[in-house]
Amino acid sequence: MQIGVLKERAAHEKRVAASPTTIKKLTSKGCQVVVESGAGLPSGFSDADFEQAGASIVASAVESDVVLCVKSPSGDLIGQFKPGAVVIGLFNPYQNQELQAYADAGVNAYAMELLPRTLSRAQNMDVLSSQANLAGYKSVLIAANAYQRPLPMYMTSAGTVKPAKVLVLGVGVAGLQAIATAKRLGAVVEASDLRPAAREQVESLGAKWLDVPMSDEEKQKSKSTGGYAWTPSEDYIKDQAAVVDKAASGADIVITTALIPGRTAPRLIHEATIEKMKRGSVLLDMAVESGGNVAGSVFDETIETSNGVLIVGPANIPSTLAAQSSDLLANNLFNFLSGLISDEQQLNFDHEEEIQKALRVTGDGNVLLNK
Repeated sequence: MQIGVLKERAAHEKRVAASPTTIKKLTSKGCQVVVESGAGLPSGFSDADFEQAGASIVASAVESDVVLCVKSPSGDLIGQFKPGAVVIGLFNPYQNQELQAYADAGVNAYAMELLPRTLSRAQNMDVLSSQANLAGYKSVLIAANAYQRPLPMYMTSAGTVKPAKVLVLGVGVAGLQAIATAKRLGAVVEASDLRPAAREQVESLGAKWLDVPMSDEEKQKSKSTGGYAWTPSEDYIKDQAAVVDKAASGADIVITTALIPGRTAPRLIHEATIEKMKRGSVLLDMAVESGGNVAGSVFDETIETSNGVLIVGPANIPSTLAAQSSDLLANNLFNFLSGLISDEQQLNFDHEEEIQKALRVTGDGNVLLNK
C-alpha cells in the first residue's frame, strides 16, 4: 500500500501532513511512503529528512492509495486521485463546495474536523485542539507585537509602567491558551464565554471571569448540557453584550476566538464598542476566516479605525508555527490512519465504526456529510 504526502497548494499554508517521525512509524508497518518534493521545506523538514525516515521523494503523490494533506486539494487535482483512494485532511466540510467532485472521483474523503471530541479514545486524533492550542498562544504574540506598549508591569526610575489589560472572548482550547499566554507575559486578563461551566477553567489560570446574571431556568439549562448547545434568552444575550462592551472599552488587547461549526462566526464586537476603545488598543479576530467576531475585521489585514484602534485579521495562525503545528497535525493524522491499516497492510474499512463514520464525508460515489 502506498501512502502519499502532498505539498500544500493553498495560500498561507506552510504546514505538511507528515513528519519524519510519523513516516518512520508508517514504514515500520510495511507501508510505502512517498512525499512530494519540497513538501516539508516551509515546516523545516528537508527532502533528505523524509528520505532518512524511509520515504521516497516524488514529483507527484496524488495517485497513491492513501493521500495525506493539510487542506483538501481543489480543482483539477481532485480528478487525479485513484478511484477508491483514501484522502485524509482538513476539508472545511460545511463550506467546501467541491465535495461532490470528490464523490464523483470515487474518493473516500475523511474530514478530521468532524472528529467526535467527546470520545476519550479519539483525543490523540483531535486536529482542532492541537492546532487551536498553538493558535491561541501565537494570537497573543501577534497582538502584543501590534500593541505599542509592554504587557507586564515595570517599576522604573522614570515611573511605573502599568500592565496591559487583555480580554479574551471565547474560552475553548484557543481561548484558554490565549489566557495562559497573556498571563505568562504579565498582563491582567479577563475572559467571557457563553458557557458558564468555563468559569472554573478561566479562574484556574488566574484570569477574571466576566459574570453575566442568569435566571434559575438558564442555570439549569446550561448545567444539563454541560455548558454546550444551550440557547440563552434575549435578556441574557443583552446582558452579556453589555458586560463585554464595558470590558472591551477598557481593554488594551481583545482576542476573539468564537467559532460555530457550519455557521458564520458570531459577531462579538460591534462598531459601537470599537468607537469606545482607546487609541492604540488592539482587536485580534481569530475567527476572521469564518466571517469574523469583530466588525470591520479583514482577512490577512490590519485595519486602523478612525479612533486609532487596530483590528488584526491574521491568516492561518497555526501555519505561522509550521514546524510545531506540522508535528502535532502529523501525529493526529497518523493516529487515525493507523486504525485503517490492517496487519497485512490493507485498508480496513468499518463504515459503522464511530470515528470512521463521523469523519467520512464522501464514499461510494456519494457525499455523506450529515448522513
